[in-house]
Amino acid sequence: MSVKITVLDSYTLNPGDLSWDSLKTLGETKIYTSTPTELRAEHCKGAQIIITNKTPIDAAFIQEIPDARYIGISATGFNIVDVEAARKQGIMVTNIPDYGTDSVAQHTFALLLELTNQVGFHADSVAKGGWVNSSYWCYWNRPIVELVHKTMGIVGMGRIGQRVAEIAQAFGMKVLAYSRTQKPMANVKWVGLEELFRESDVVSLHLPLTTQNEGFINKDLILRMKPNALLINTARGPLLDEQAVADALNNGQIAGAALDVLCQEPAAANNPLLTAKNCIITPHNAWASLEARSRLMNILVDNVRAFLAGKPQNVVN
Repeated sequence: MSVKITVLDSYTLNPGDLSWDSLKTLGETKIYTSTPTELRAEHCKGAQIIITNKTPIDAAFIQEIPDARYIGISATGFNIVDVEAARKQGIMVTNIPDYGTDSVAQHTFALLLELTNQVGFHADSVAKGGWVNSSYWCYWNRPIVELVHKTMGIVGMGRIGQRVAEIAQAFGMKVLAYSRTQKPMANVKWVGLEELFRESDVVSLHLPLTTQNEGFINKDLILRMKPNALLINTARGPLLDEQAVADALNNGQIAGAALDVLCQEPAAANNPLLTAKNCIITPHNAWASLEARSRLMNILVDNVRAFLAGKPQNVVN
């Protein structure tokens, strides 16, 4: 009897430039571009293997999928699934722990360089006629800042945090780090969280979201930052108290922020960060290079294959 596989939300991982053929070789596969909450049960009916990216699988819904034996999350973060409820029902949950390290680290510096070099801003100015109408051979409408000798504070030193530290050092930056576990790294100074926020010119977040750290970037912590400091978040939106960050930007308490993630995604129209001063926001696409998504697809299929062979890998519960 062929195993039945359901992919609940294929579009984000594969909008059409990758192939599902390898997954289809493993069983009878149904692929849905997206799955509204009210259609989850219908789309998962009879499936032993369920693949999700951002379609939530909570404890109540787990009771509605008695045939399920495996949930594969096509992402690193696994808060979209109630892994404890899945375990109690005998459902294995896996994730993709390491596929986008280089892409996310690269995006972190793309955001930082836009804040410091204002490339996009000045290119837009030229496109609007700013240089054609200028009396001078060059101009800049916003300050341009060097990174060399500046201090990068990295919160969370997993694979991505470590890669960001390496790139920061290549730019000639000093690196401070804060993490639950400390790993020996050349030219990285481990400090407390408050010291990191106080001493850093750039604070970059690279830690998973937990119930303990939700909203921990709050007014009190932001007040410890330098007025010329920059905040980068390519981790998870709910790490920030978004109103506190917006207020700090608008009041000049910090110089800028660049974010790839928000508390609500897609962005809510009334999110205060959308109109905050010197705030750059990208649509949660730091992970989404073709190379990274290709690796993700390969690992996703390998996870399913390993589960079917009785040798599961990347299990989170």
